[in-house]
Amino acid sequence: MIRIVLLFVLIGVAVWSAVWFADHPGRVEIEAMGYRVETTVGVLIVAIVVLSIAVAVLYRAWRSLRRAPRRLVEHRGTSRRQRGYQALTQGMVAVAAGDSREAMRFARKADSLLKEPPLTMLLSAQAAQLDGNEDAARGYFEAMLAEPDMAFLGVRGLLMQAVRRDDNQEALRLAGKAQTLRPNTPWVLKHLLDLQVDARQWDAADQTLRQAVKVGVVDAQAGRRRRAALAVEASWEASARGDNAAATKRARAAYDLDPGLVPASVAFVKCLSESGKTRRAVKTLEAVWGRAPHPDLAAVYATLAGEDEVPLNRVKRFQCLATFHPDHPESHFALAEASFAAQLWGEARRHLDSVPAEQRSARFFRLMADLEEQEAGDYKAARRWLDEAASAAPEQAWYCSDCGSVADAWQACCPTCGAFAALDWRLPPGTAALDGAPLLTLPETAA
Repeated sequence: MIRIVLLFVLIGVAVWSAVWFADHPGRVEIEAMGYRVETTVGVLIVAIVVLSIAVAVLYRAWRSLRRAPRRLVEHRGTSRRQRGYQALTQGMVAVAAGDSREAMRFARKADSLLKEPPLTMLLSAQAAQLDGNEDAARGYFEAMLAEPDMAFLGVRGLLMQAVRRDDNQEALRLAGKAQTLRPNTPWVLKHLLDLQVDARQWDAADQTLRQAVKVGVVDAQAGRRRRAALAVEASWEASARGDNAAATKRARAAYDLDPGLVPASVAFVKCLSESGKTRRAVKTLEAVWGRAPHPDLAAVYATLAGEDEVPLNRVKRFQCLATFHPDHPESHFALAEASFAAQLWGEARRHLDSVPAEQRSARFFRLMADLEEQEAGDYKAARRWLDEAASAAPEQAWYCSDCGSVADAWQACCPTCGAFAALDWRLPPGTAALDGAPLLTLPETAA
């Protein structure tokens, strides 16, 4: 709308100007080089406008002719790049389709058209890998390292090659380099952590795990448990080489990170005991027992008074421990085993009878069998209890949450599949918890 108004304004100005010059023609005389020109002002202005338009047209034509060669070269270059990018795209499609011959052909075509190796090296490397030529692919990946924009892709390619040939040392080096180039890349942090754990580099793994938690790759709660697992392993290694101070420091760190991780509590209590801090070790274990009793805690508690402890004194100590969680089955089991060792058969039987029926696993039946055999020499009754144990519900143990296998003892990595921080104290996968409906009943002969 504005343009239309402006157009009419311009037309009005032109008409007004023409009328004005017609009413006031004026007179102009020009003498130059022996020539004399006489005309009106209006004609002179029209002549000047026509001359200006002619000059402008000639100037534009001259500029177009002057720029024509460069524009032709630019057009050819643009067309060449378009065809190069098209070949690059077709090569990527061929890689996705698994056609190594087509991928290599398009890679060569793209390289010749684009003349920019960084754009085509990745396609060439993938085509070489697809063709089974790992050496050629390695050459392309190594060439990428010289290009700042391609260095990360080059490191990634070399890292994947190292992983495929099980060269963990080289893979660890390359993963560290990848993490330097891209510190917050999720897959880099996960891969680097796995390799550091596999290499038992606990301190480096802890740093990587902290970074993973910081950027949100690992949940904060899961990160604390995993860091605790790393600290437990580091404590064990320090203890094995006789460095009790370092072992205690790492065990304390593990305990502070996740007091609910039984191996962390066990390691801390053992380190305190070996350092002569028995009272503190006892207080720590009693606090943990009050939260969640566990057979491993009972085992280490039994050693705190030394090997020369009188069995009756051990019973008294376990009676004290049981007060921190008196109704828990593990408290009854711990007291039953201590009473059994002290030959307090009636006391052992009383505590076993206190275990709820729905929580009587194979462990319960084995203890009852031992009790029948040791107390009265009733091998027939013992055999019946052992038969019950053979058909009893599964017991809690250290099961891997990744592969479902069971480990004899806890460790940071599953001994079967190698999964990190995957061992949990629980029933086998798919088994209902023992705190629900009764699963087991006492044999009638034991009434």
